[in-house]
Amino acid sequence: MQIAGRPVLDDLSPARWVVTALDGQPFGTVAGLVPPVFEAYARLFHPAVRYPDDELFGIDSDEPDQDVSWAEVAAFNGRTAHPAMEWASITGAWDFRGDDDQPGLWNDSPAEGHLPVSVAAPLAAVLKRHTTTPTDCWFGVDNTVHGDAGPALRLVNVACVMVRGPVELAASNFAPEPVEQSANLWWPDDRAWFVATDIDLMTTYVGGSAAAIADVLACGIEAAPVSADQSVTWDADTVNPPPLGAPD
Repeated sequence: MQIAGRPVLDDLSPARWVVTALDGQPFGTVAGLVPPVFEAYARLFHPAVRYPDDELFGIDSDEPDQDVSWAEVAAFNGRTAHPAMEWASITGAWDFRGDDDQPGLWNDSPAEGHLPVSVAAPLAAVLKRHTTTPTDCWFGVDNTVHGDAGPALRLVNVACVMVRGPVELAASNFAPEPVEQSANLWWPDDRAWFVATDIDLMTTYVGGSAAAIADVLACGIEAAPVSADQSVTWDADTVNPPPLGAPD
């Protein structure tokens, strides 16, 4: 079987370092998603989407969908943008993680468990400069997407089937059409950096050298520096008021 045009791997032994590195790390932290072996870390915020036919915003319907940053949403709602902000906190209500929208600003909430191409492509271009093996990278996708397509790399919150390819493969679709799904894990064979998009989160985390993370933060993607022990759970935002309808 192939995923994103690449054969599913049977031998996952070279990828077991990830399992070992994450073993025993605190659940619900950056270190529980990205091996805590790097100099620096960044959090990438998946953009919300504004549709061109949003009459309140008055966009010509011939225009493409537009990405909307979390900073814009926070400002619109009188909230504060910061590295640990959470979507429900900057919108003010848990319902905004579902079907509700804010017409005039955004119509579709940030992708959950999926890194949009508008972020994946420039991220791959930046990270390509920070590895000696840009043509040989590992990519893992939640095995439920393909119905247990092969041997899986089993982590705490996900089991991933794996393929290998150039770093640009990060911008490919790893699910059968018309579903869109990015890789949930990817890293180069030289292990210079690591990217994790957890299946339950609206943000992606990257670990790498200080230089690599500095380039990620400077490339125009909405991102913030974080520490390995930062919480990634919905209640990590202690700056903004708790959202309405939050889980107990």
